[in-house]
Amino acid sequence: MSKTVRLDQAQSLPFWRRPVALLFLMAAAMPIAFATWSALLNNFIIEVGRFDGSDNGWLHTVREIPGFLAIGVIAIIIFVREQVLALVSLILLGVATALTAFFPSMAGILTITMLSSIGFHYYETVNQSLQLQWLPKDRAPQVLGLLLAAGSAATLVAYGLIVLTWRAFDLSYAFVYMVAGGTTALIAVFAWFAYPQFEAPNPQIKKMILRKRYWLYYALQFMSGARRQIFIVFAGFMMVEKFGFDVHEVTALFLINLVFNMVAAPLFGRAVARFGERNALAFEYVGLITVFLAYGGIYYFGWGVVLAAVLYVLDHMFFALALALKTYFQKIAAPGDIAPTAAVAFTINHIAAVFLPASLGYLWLVSPGSVFLLAASMAGLSLCLALLIPRHPEPGNETIFSRFVRAAPAE
Repeated sequence: MSKTVRLDQAQSLPFWRRPVALLFLMAAAMPIAFATWSALLNNFIIEVGRFDGSDNGWLHTVREIPGFLAIGVIAIIIFVREQVLALVSLILLGVATALTAFFPSMAGILTITMLSSIGFHYYETVNQSLQLQWLPKDRAPQVLGLLLAAGSAATLVAYGLIVLTWRAFDLSYAFVYMVAGGTTALIAVFAWFAYPQFEAPNPQIKKMILRKRYWLYYALQFMSGARRQIFIVFAGFMMVEKFGFDVHEVTALFLINLVFNMVAAPLFGRAVARFGERNALAFEYVGLITVFLAYGGIYYFGWGVVLAAVLYVLDHMFFALALALKTYFQKIAAPGDIAPTAAVAFTINHIAAVFLPASLGYLWLVSPGSVFLLAASMAGLSLCLALLIPRHPEPGNETIFSRFVRAAPAE
């Protein structure tokens, strides 16, 4: 990856070597390791690590620390191109995932989780920046939806193999983690050598920036991170702890999620383009309020496993609409702000992730239903914030209040 090619020149390359092709390749590579790690995690930590709800909370707190420190990406891209950092991060994610099962103790699981999390979060930070820089605004929602579908398709293959082979071949955690992690790392190495370095037309500011006019985007990111943590940490854990799901059953549930997402994600992209970010996010948050309240009902009213599984699928599907948050920022951002703001936003998104899993792990031991009621209230606050997005966001028109403020040049 030595040759540098400008984005306008990249159109002369074969399609498979263009920037959008690289985005699709990385979108497929990352979930192979991360989704496999997630699918096996709850069973691995309960059966091998002997974790309880509190231990699980601490695990996810440690996992989210690199996300909170994603702002460090700004310092790294002073010396390293974003594309290079994305591929190095993918390699780290893959290698750490491959080694997960060799460290079954509490300390070992936390350490290897920290390493894989650095790879995952730094990749995600840079990847979001590259997507917004490389994709034209008029096509971004549709392409982002297709990228989500591509990631879902790759995960579908991984989950399908686990479901079909886990019991049939009596696979071990070590074997599955090594195959999945190794595949992600090898794809990243291939991309390193197969693609030139793409040069975006707008140089990125390589220092931390906080713009007052981005305040609503920051607030939505914070609430998104807080709300999402409850789903990631406790929804899957509930399926194993309360309903006794085995590895292949948890993975089958993930598999259903992927099928829905492969169909829904491109449709969501088109919906965002047609109805706007405000309406898309409002729809997402109303759906999440309903889902989280129903989760609470499972514990308070004893509703059964079928409803829990349906809610899990709906929950995961609604989160796909978060692509509207990306396109909202793309529309209001100054072109040079994308990379540093992506890092700042990723840190803001993970502020709650550092303390919520551990603290709510203790609440889970006392009242699991209360955890989901708290998530419903967070989704309600997110809905209120989403309604502040104007129908046509742009620099100078970031919120519905902008029209009451004297127009000023975008920072």
